[in-house]
Amino acid sequence: MKVLLVPNYSRPEAVEGASSLADWLEGEGVEVQWAHDKKLFPDKVVDTDGVGLVVSLGGDGTLLRAARIVGYEEIPVVGISYGHLGFLTCGGPADLKQIVMSALAGEMHASHRATLDIEVELTDEQGNVHTERRFALNDLSLTHGIKGDMIVFDVSVSGHHIDRLRADGFVVSTATGSTGYALSAGGPIVSPEYSGMVCVPVAPHTIQARAFLTSPSDVVEIEINPERRSERLFFADGQVIGEGLVATRATVRRGPGDLILLDKSVTSFYQSVSRVFYGRAGK
Repeated sequence: MKVLLVPNYSRPEAVEGASSLADWLEGEGVEVQWAHDKKLFPDKVVDTDGVGLVVSLGGDGTLLRAARIVGYEEIPVVGISYGHLGFLTCGGPADLKQIVMSALAGEMHASHRATLDIEVELTDEQGNVHTERRFALNDLSLTHGIKGDMIVFDVSVSGHHIDRLRADGFVVSTATGSTGYALSAGGPIVSPEYSGMVCVPVAPHTIQARAFLTSPSDVVEIEINPERRSERLFFADGQVIGEGLVATRATVRRGPGDLILLDKSVTSFYQSVSRVFYGRAGK
């Protein structure tokens, strides 16, 4: 089996932990591959051929990068927290070798997390239409630009028009992403077993707009109203889509493959919710 290491290169302790882990794995006869430093090589693609386990060493942002590398391939990912939050990770540096040993032995709980398949239409200054396809584990978000202008857009689900909204933005998240931007915008915390999408308006200019959930087979469409010229941007897991182009439409559906996230037990999600959002560490 080949193990892919994805460290947060901006944290020396994460790189040191990855190096120590690599030495130990190679001593055990396990082939090790390193993901490159994204800041130094932004256009380089990580080859996952033959990889049977991905180890993320950082915070939740590093794990999201590991998820983007894996995409819909359903290669198990385990996260070691060197960050501030670590909601998606399952342990810290002190548990590093024990966690990886358990992962290699198939002794960890495998949580199948729904993903998103995102298609965004954009136009350039000449009016040419471009289409970008993106993977996301957490969410697609629509936000306004630095001017802070209100965005006017239509939301539809599987061909059924929901509403024309005037808001600061809109979030379409997975259950995993429900504890991120969607939660900040007023959405619910959703169990990772839920495989539909969570749709949350961001600061809508009405008290009637509410968050809602879709079924796993639904398709969410967001179409920007062309009559109101306002700066708007789409982001997939915090990564801007089509920078320098004008976003006009987004189509979001459940991804064709799940992310297999390894954790210690089936109760890990609720323990993390208690620890992070209710401050009940150790209780």
